[in-house]
Amino acid sequence: MDTPFSPIDSLRPSFERLRAAQLAHISTYAERREALDRLGLAVRRHRDALVQACSEDFGRRAPLETLGADVMVTLDEIKHARKHLRRWMRPTRRAVNLTFKPARAEMRYAPLGVVGIVSPWNYPFQLALVPMVNALAAGNRVMIKPSEFTPKVSALMARLLAEVFPPDQVVLVQGDADLAAAFTQLPFDHLLFTGSTAVGRHVMAAAAPNLTPVTLELGGKSPTLIAPDYPVEHAADRIAFGKCFNAGQTCVAPDYVLVPRAKRDAFVSALMASFARRYPTLADNPDYTAVVNSRQATRLRDWIAEARARGTEVLQYLPAGETLPTGVEIVPPTVLLDPPLDCQAMQQEIFGPVLPVISYDSHDAALAFILARDKPLAFYPFDRDKTRLARSLDRISAGTVCVNDVIIQFGQDELPVGGVGASGMGHYHGHAGFLTFSKSMPVMYQSRLNGMFLFDAPYSDLARRAVAWLTR
Repeated sequence: MDTPFSPIDSLRPSFERLRAAQLAHISTYAERREALDRLGLAVRRHRDALVQACSEDFGRRAPLETLGADVMVTLDEIKHARKHLRRWMRPTRRAVNLTFKPARAEMRYAPLGVVGIVSPWNYPFQLALVPMVNALAAGNRVMIKPSEFTPKVSALMARLLAEVFPPDQVVLVQGDADLAAAFTQLPFDHLLFTGSTAVGRHVMAAAAPNLTPVTLELGGKSPTLIAPDYPVEHAADRIAFGKCFNAGQTCVAPDYVLVPRAKRDAFVSALMASFARRYPTLADNPDYTAVVNSRQATRLRDWIAEARARGTEVLQYLPAGETLPTGVEIVPPTVLLDPPLDCQAMQQEIFGPVLPVISYDSHDAALAFILARDKPLAFYPFDRDKTRLARSLDRISAGTVCVNDVIIQFGQDELPVGGVGASGMGHYHGHAGFLTFSKSMPVMYQSRLNGMFLFDAPYSDLARRAVAWLTR
């Protein structure tokens, strides 16, 4: 009887081709930089097609959000890598212990080999290509599995990458969850996954038999903490930006807000006013992005309905007289006022334009609230008191932090992206990404003239006296 053809069998030839090419040749500085140049030109060439593909996949996506968060961030990463690549690749000197001089030491940065990237649907271009840029800068071959929920963008990326790279340098494979599961079982030299915490656990388990090191970029409930004396109008305006950008479908979006009890209503009023200023209309507004599919939209609506059924006051921004369109999953900006802490919106990452607002009675109580939960991917303190802010930063452990604003830290070339605990492990972006996809290889060079003969058996009196003196 013939053995059934499994998804992993379809991936093996591409993987083995990449591995054979890596073993045959390690790319030089000139080759890596030239590849980045070609990639940058291709991204610019396909820019408008990417905007269109994203809009088709989402049903409606703000063009500026695609250009800013997918195209611009990717081009910035390419530019940053090109600028600093020679320095990153250069071996760095390391000190040698006094007793081993005149030997010398250095750290070299060797490619790991074949890197696997599993990317999500929320920023389908950037979250596939930015780690690829890091991996290529480090001299690796790359295999990408994008999300099946954004097929138009995946098909466009496949064409773009085929224009730029030969099939023994970069491969993009398309398929469903079964293919993704098979992908994570390949013996990559490093595997990067961006997605939910639940799926991240499965990815880590799939990589374990091959001892494949993993970088997990997960999510979680990123808290925003407004200090007692911080102007709530400014905080509300920046939080509205972060919660509505890409319709809240951002791993580092503010997930819930902690606000002083006496200022809760003022904060919510400012928040609703900011929604209205940003989006005078929702039904046909091209600047307001849709939720990616009916599954995600139904989840959000169910969570809103659950909170309402349990007595939560729900405020939803919808301009008067507007009816939301059919065929496009528009979820209006929604605020949940002090919902039950065991409801779904407070137990799961929201990943949409729904914002729980939690009242607190003291700043220390608000910190305790955050500390009682999993470590978040992002933490957003709004505070101008330096002493209090330092205490907050000392106590809260998060993947990234942005003070007095939200989400903008993700686009900084010199700030690595990475979670901690349930929000992930490892880092990438910029130099941190180059190091993630490199083996930092210590090398020691013994001098022709050295004193190691003193430590050869049989041990002399001089050796015994030397060791006694060094360990005195």
